[in-house]
Order: sequence, then structure tokens, then C-alpha cells
Amino acid sequence: MDEILKHFPYLTQNQVEQFEKLEALYQDWNAKINVISRKDIDELYTKHILHSLAIAKVLSFEDGSAVLDVGTGGGFPGIPLAILFPETNFYLIDVIAKKIKVVQAVADALALKNVKAEQMRAENVKGEFDFIVSRAVTNMPDFVSWIKNKIKKHSDHELKNGILYLKGGDLTEELASFPNAKEYNISDYFDEEFFETKKVVHLPLKYKA
Repeated sequence: MDEILKHFPYLTQNQVEQFEKLEALYQDWNAKINVISRKDIDELYTKHILHSLAIAKVLSFEDGSAVLDVGTGGGFPGIPLAILFPETNFYLIDVIAKKIKVVQAVADALALKNVKAEQMRAENVKGEFDFIVSRAVTNMPDFVSWIKNKIKKHSDHELKNGILYLKGGDLTEELASFPNAKEYNISDYFDEEFFETKKVVHLPLKYKA
């Protein structure tokens, strides 16, 4: 938890309490339904929560905006971002029902009114979003094909509407067909060793009717 406060010192008391509760919630649920690898659960705050919050160092979501989290798994990056941005609406989807069960339980336990969680394929999602976030669920070309018609036309943020993607390693080949993609090194924001090769990728996408 200390690493969250170190990098996000201006949290409200409610946000601090919500972040603090995540450890017990995920340990409890992980014992029933394995949504986080056993070795990672001990490093939940760095490898999952802080990693998710790297997106917030690249962009602050505006109040009233809509964010889709594709392949959320146990709720990452959606749940930590929903705590940090309580006035932004988050829609968390995954194809695996038991993972969504955990996400919904965590959201309920934290009284997160800005989270909706459903078992759903990205291609079947209705509606439009300011941003679509994800944590390395697939390669970028496939990901874009899933969500390309789900971006809002009007942009209210510093960055153009599109994808904010958490991924690691050399992305040169994967992003070769996306010249507008910009990589942000998470190590520029967080000094923990885990983030040395991790990135946030912003890919602006045009609205498609």
C-alpha cells in the first residue's frame, strides 16, 4: 500500500480506505477463484494496482467520461482506475464468468458506483467510449479490430480518444502498422524495478459511425 501513497499522495480518505481493502478482498477471492497468480498476489500493490494506475500518469479521465476495460480479468486496470476517478464511468468486461463474479464482488465491497461488470466479448459491446483500456490481452492489431467502432466522436481530454494499453517489452513490430501510437515508459513515473520494461501505449482512434 505504501507504494500507492508514494506515487499518489493526494488521495481522499475514502480512496485510501478503498485501496487498503483491495489486499484482503483479492486474497479472499483468490483462494476461491484463482484470478491472480499465486506468486503475484503477494505483490498485488506493485504488479497489479500500481501497474494499472500508470495509465493515470499519462492521462486524467474527466468527470462523466466513459471507459471500457477489455479483458479485465480480476479487475485490472479498471478497479484501481475506478477508485482513482470516482466520477468516471467504467465498464469492465471479460469472457470468463468467474472473473466477472470476482470483479463485481470487489466493486460491491468497495461501494464503487461507477463500475459496471459483465461477461461479454468486446465485439458485442454496445455503446461508445472516450477510452478503451486493457492490460496485454492480445496483440494490438487484433485488439483494434475488436473495438474500432466503439470510440466516441467528441474528445474532451488532453489526449485524443482511443486506446490506452498496458504492455511490456519491445513493441516495434506490434505497433509497426500504427504510426500514431505513442509509447510512454512507466519507469519515467514509477521507480520500482518491475516497471523497467513496462509501457503505456496511447493509440488515437477515429470515430466510425
